Amino acid sequence: MVAVGAPAIRSRLDLTALRAGASATSLVHPSASIGSLVSLGTGAVVCANATVGSNVCAGRHLHVNPGAVIGHDVHLGDHVSVNPRSALSGDVLVGDRALIGAGAVVLQGLSIGPDAVVGAAAAVTRDVTAGTTVVGVPARTLPRQHTIPSGAS
Repeated sequence: MVAVGAPAIRSRLDLTALRAGASATSLVHPSASIGSLVSLGTGAVVCANATVGSNVCAGRHLHVNPGAVIGHDVHLGDHVSVNPRSALSGDVLVGDRALIGAGAVVLQGLSIGPDAVVGAAAAVTRDVTAGTTVVGVPARTLPRQHTIPSGAS
């Protein structure tokens, strides 16, 4: 288990640990509810009062935070973070290193791409492409921030 919330950092630490020959264990809190036909990858953490529905497949080092709900027939990639009180409806696909913010809702049958971020309390009603951040109700893509090069004014 790599107890770091940021999916990209957790991914790098996992790779470093694997190269060093370390192995991870999974932890499931006794108050968590785990359905039938659930496959949790190595290093998964399922916190108190979380619910993981039936026929769920999760990759390495998944974090399911307190009170989060993962519906039926969901596939979660490696190093995904599902933050407190968020809900993934049934038949959702979440790519590697994606982060689902606290209180966010992802509707039935949608996909969240790798390295995507769903902001806190967002309501996702459409697929989210890789590497994007969505916020709001309904969730919309957050414009990328432009940086000013050093020395420019």
